[in-house]
Amino acid sequence: MQIKLQAIECGWARLVQTLTFLNSFPRRIPTLVVAVLLAVPAAALAEGTAALQQQQPAPSASTTQQRQGQQPGPTPDAQTAPSGTRPGANQPGPTTPGRQEPRSVVLTVQQPSVQQPAVQQPAPGTPQSDNTSGAQPTTAGPLAPGQNVGIAAGIAPAELPTEPPPVAPNFEAPARRLPSAERVGVDIANQTPITLIEAISLALQNNNDIDSSRIDVKIAEYNLTGTRGVYDPVLSSESFYESRTTPTSSTISGGLNGFVTQKDATGTTSLNGFSPFGGGAYRLDFSATRLETSNQNATLNPQFPSSLVASYIQPLWRGLRFDNNRRQIEIAKKNLSLTDAQFRQRAIDVISQVQQTYWDLVFSLRNLQVQIDAVKQARLQVESNQRLVAQGVLAPIDIVAASTQVTTFEQNVYTAQEAVTRAENTLKTLILPDRSALLWNRPLTPVTPVSLEPPRVPLEQAVSNALRSRPELAQLRTSAEINRIDTRYYRELTKPQIDLVGTYTTVGLAGTPTPPRQSSSNTTTGEIIQRVNQLSAIVGLPPLNSTITTVSSTVPPNLVGGLTQSLLNLAQRNYPTYNIAVRVSLPLRNRTAEANLGSSLAQGDRLVNQRAQSEQMIEAEVRNATQSLRSAESRLAAAAAARSSSEQQYESEQRQFHAGTSTIFLVLQRQTELLAARGRELQAQTDLNKAISDFQHATGNTLEANHVAVRTDAPSRTLEMQTENGAGLSSSFLDPTQAKNQ
Repeated sequence: MQIKLQAIECGWARLVQTLTFLNSFPRRIPTLVVAVLLAVPAAALAEGTAALQQQQPAPSASTTQQRQGQQPGPTPDAQTAPSGTRPGANQPGPTTPGRQEPRSVVLTVQQPSVQQPAVQQPAPGTPQSDNTSGAQPTTAGPLAPGQNVGIAAGIAPAELPTEPPPVAPNFEAPARRLPSAERVGVDIANQTPITLIEAISLALQNNNDIDSSRIDVKIAEYNLTGTRGVYDPVLSSESFYESRTTPTSSTISGGLNGFVTQKDATGTTSLNGFSPFGGGAYRLDFSATRLETSNQNATLNPQFPSSLVASYIQPLWRGLRFDNNRRQIEIAKKNLSLTDAQFRQRAIDVISQVQQTYWDLVFSLRNLQVQIDAVKQARLQVESNQRLVAQGVLAPIDIVAASTQVTTFEQNVYTAQEAVTRAENTLKTLILPDRSALLWNRPLTPVTPVSLEPPRVPLEQAVSNALRSRPELAQLRTSAEINRIDTRYYRELTKPQIDLVGTYTTVGLAGTPTPPRQSSSNTTTGEIIQRVNQLSAIVGLPPLNSTITTVSSTVPPNLVGGLTQSLLNLAQRNYPTYNIAVRVSLPLRNRTAEANLGSSLAQGDRLVNQRAQSEQMIEAEVRNATQSLRSAESRLAAAAAARSSSEQQYESEQRQFHAGTSTIFLVLQRQTELLAARGRELQAQTDLNKAISDFQHATGNTLEANHVAVRTDAPSRTLEMQTENGAGLSSSFLDPTQAKNQ
């Protein structure tokens, strides 16, 4: 096989020399025929010799050792073998310095009898002995399937996997009609130019993720308002009617028939709440009643009692400086700032995605144009080859080679067109609210210049800006502040509960006095006095006073009246009650509060570690973004130089081809290299633009670099595009609902 390759290589070299010779002399065709006739027999002779060597049996080991003992030096084959053979073949002998040995196919083929016999391959697992006899290693017989080819001496060959079963052997796609070359879903005739700023503006107006983040901010604002509502006083009232009959066991209870019946209609009103100062709680209760009773001892019937009770509880230790209500308000404030940072983070992410997708669309459109231009150049080459074949300068196979190049480039065109559709649809999903938007069925044409100037920011300044502006660190700072709030509250819970309780009560009363009645005991007393007076007259004593008293109610004038008089008495506070108490609650061991405090402290330590890790990752991202920026800029310069060189080489190769000193293969190769160089330059420019976007994202400067401001004075968070002097653009953002309705 080695001899066959050498013969073919030699024949090819002779053919190239003959073609060069034909360019200098007018009789080219006969000489070409002669060169082909000379090259074909040499290749056939090499094939016959290789087959003869494969059929020759290998000598035994004893014969090999005997020959090695008789011929310790290099074999004749090793002296005549050309240089540059593969490992395992006969090595060349010494040559004269500065002189290249000619490759002779005839000598190698004509001496099969003196060829060095091949050494048998050792069995698997048998160690190979070093070649110390001085003889050059020779090639073995044909390798079996599954063995490695080209393994250097001393390295065990690796086992190749078993060949898979044949799947669709001899497959050839049938000829079919090509589909439409138009893009899917858009009207090419209705192009819509769009700048990067306009794309960002549309995205911030219509992006659903930003709308969700804006709603999260609203929810956080409502939560803050709700937590502050804990200090809103609560007013409650109750009105009821009650009839109660109570049995009595003595006449003092006032029951005539052994029971007393009371009927009352009562109305109560209470006002209670928490104080935002000192963690206190207050309560105010008012009640008024109309009471009717069958008690004979009541002096007012009906009567109107009223009362007003005011109480206040003031913590003296736990909850004095900080309590759960104030904790919830502080956490709600921090959650609002946290959602605000998340809103900024989402806006930054959306802007970065729009930038990346915008430049992807730019690259895909320009790449499509490059591929189309390549197809046009390849078709021109086919036409040129057809003319040269008609003139008899080229062989017809050169037309086939150029046509193959055309079909290869056409495949690249279809792939590039698919990339355009994908990139455009991705951009539309970012900047349009839904599929009913006007731009959804229109092709987008980016018009922003691609030659962007990369920022020149020192690494230290970039890292400092990132640590100050990245929303992730702002979120971690907010989480740490929330943790400190929890720690303060749980530390308060470890203290004893000591409260000062004060109560003030005032009552009022009024009613209708009951009519006076005569007591039943007055009759008996009169009879006794009369009898005593009679007996006293007999013995000559003076009579007793016989005046009979009647039982009547004695009611103060200020208690006579209705409900109005009762409320007036209540307001005058003539009947107050004061109560001051100290209430102490001391849980034994208090393990729950101590566990909550320990958990909060551990959470704080974890947040410190997370912050250190985030700062490290952010600095690494800034470094990577800075390096990527520099590398992309350097690659762009190198790609531009390579593209310029490829253009010059392609033009030079075309001139040489038309002059007859080059081949169609080299022309097509230069054409492919030029296409690849243009694609690399375009990709390098796109990578530079993306690197600029990544650098802005890494340093947290995306909003400022794109002149986007977050307005917090509106009812909801809004984003507004601004010019460099601070004025709003004509296409400033509207509310998302307004933007979608337009």
